[in-house]
Amino acid sequence: MMANLDLEHARAVVELGPGTGPFTEMILHRIGNQTAFVAMELDATCVARLRQRFPGLNVYQDSAEKMGEYLARHGLRKADYIISGLPWATLPTPVQKAIFEAILATLVPGGAFTTFAYVHACWMPRARQFRRRLEAHFDRVELSPVVWRNFPPAFVYRCFFAGASAVQM
Repeated sequence: MMANLDLEHARAVVELGPGTGPFTEMILHRIGNQTAFVAMELDATCVARLRQRFPGLNVYQDSAEKMGEYLARHGLRKADYIISGLPWATLPTPVQKAIFEAILATLVPGGAFTTFAYVHACWMPRARQFRRRLEAHFDRVELSPVVWRNFPPAFVYRCFFAGASAVQM
């Protein structure tokens, strides 16, 4: 998920849907001392566990579409990297669109968005819709090889954004 992301030199990193924190732990080990890190999680139980597991973590129980508001609490408007564990294939279209718009509005020019998808779900209509969104709005979209050892097998989208102007959706 974080291959080729220069988290150490990032000004700000956002994680969407950290759940129990497997990516959170890796992010915390890779960010620099001056990097602001904000995590957005809806589930109250997961938020409590994250706060217990990672004291001092800036984790907020709110919708991912509000990431900009929470970055502002840290004196920031944009993030260099947005790393997502959200289940895009199952998100209702209006929710998917709102979060995607927030990602485009929050990512700095030259920034990157990374997320994963399960192989078995990539043919679902919302998963295909999500992929079309990525390809329409990012300058470059890369797919990793399938990680067959993962259960269920998954692959990673790495999306790079020049960001001169966000295209209207």
